[in-house]
This record gives sequence, C-alpha cells and structure tokens, in this order.
Amino acid sequence: MPRSARAARRAARPSGVPTDRPTLRAALAAARLSGHPPAVTDQARGLLLAWFDASPEPFDALLRQLSDGTAASRIGEALLARSPAPEGLACASGCAFCCILSGEDGGTITRADAARLHAALPAGEDAEPWHPDACPALDPATRLCRAYEARPLICRTYVSRDVSACEAIAGGDARPGTGTLPAQVISITAHALVRAALGRGAPTYSLRKVAAGARAGRDLADTLSEARQSPRDLDAERRRLARPLRR
Repeated sequence: MPRSARAARRAARPSGVPTDRPTLRAALAAARLSGHPPAVTDQARGLLLAWFDASPEPFDALLRQLSDGTAASRIGEALLARSPAPEGLACASGCAFCCILSGEDGGTITRADAARLHAALPAGEDAEPWHPDACPALDPATRLCRAYEARPLICRTYVSRDVSACEAIAGGDARPGTGTLPAQVISITAHALVRAALGRGAPTYSLRKVAAGARAGRDLADTLSEARQSPRDLDAERRRLARPLRR
C-alpha cells in the first residue's frame, strides 16, 4: 500500500540530533513549520541552506551560529541591505512611537541580537521615562535609541507611511499605515527552521527584558536567564508576522 506524502516526508527526516555537517544540512532541508505560508518557508529555507553551504566554519561553530541566531540575523540583514526602502515612508529621527513596546516581552529576538544589544546599551537609570511602555533602550530626552547601531532586526524592519497611525497603535488603537519589511519574517522563519531541525536550542528572548537588564547593569548571563522566552513565543511570532501574507 503506497505511503501518504506526509509519511514519506517523515521517513525522509533524519532522526536524532545532528552530529556532523551532512546530517545537520539534511535536518535543515527536511524541517517543517506548521501553519506557515509554504512560499515564506521555502524562501527562508533556501537562504538558510545557501548560508550554510557558503560558511567555512567547522561543525561546532556552525551549530552555534545557527542556534544563537547569528545565521538568521545575517540572512535578514543581507535581505534588508539589498531591498530598497519603500517610497513615502514617514519615519524620522525622534519620532519613537515604534519604540513603545506592547505586551510583557515587547518583541522576540535571538541570542545573537540580545548579546549585541546588551553590549551596546550603557547602564543607567532614567529619572522619568518618556512613556511607561517605552523601550528601555530609548533616551527619554532625545527620543533616540541609545544602541541604534546594535538594534535588532525587529526594530530595523518596522516602517510607517503615517505617523498618526504609529501614535494610535502605540496607544492600543490598530490603524493601517504601518508594516514590517519582509526581511523580518524571513529571519524569524529561518530561526524557527533551525529550531525544528535541531529539536532543541535556538532560543529567543524578550527585547524589553534584555534592554532593561542592560540598563540595570546586570551581566549578560543573568539578563539572558531572565529574558529567555518559552518555545511557544517563537511560533507565535512567526505566525503573527506571516498573517498579513495570507490576505
């Protein structure tokens, strides 16, 4: 009796944790994401495998760069660099409504993102924040990011054609006029594929908690321990980012 397509895919997947370069590549090629647009998954996988094949790193370093999000970040940054910015953007220095973070976590970032942000953000205490939900990295006096060059891809890819929409969204009122550039959903999808391939690792962290830890002067290890998200958060984030693509 012929096997179903799903059973055939399961049989083709390598079993166990990859222990060498060929089995790691095979695991990345076979990884699946439920409830995700196939075109987005395929594009992210293709870029992930291209990065993998071009990397001269030994296996242990390659595994570490996949797990900590270095691979996903480089894929997203390269995609962002070669994609022209949309016309008619209203984004301007000091606007900062996009730096008002929603939810307890305020954004999902990788370990590589978290380490760069933590290293770049000076410790210190603000007498009074500009907004109670403003990112801790934001300077309330200038409304500029204190770690602008090290800001995560989630910050780099948020764009708007309407400042009033940003202000409304920051106040909890959903409005059209803003969006996220494709580099972010591709990067998050690539990281989710890594997690699916490894069966472990590839953690994500709360942007808000990482920035808060750095500002409070806590070391990186303690900050990461406090800011680490549950595995469900990565799935929720990649589904959220892919939602507009299904319309």
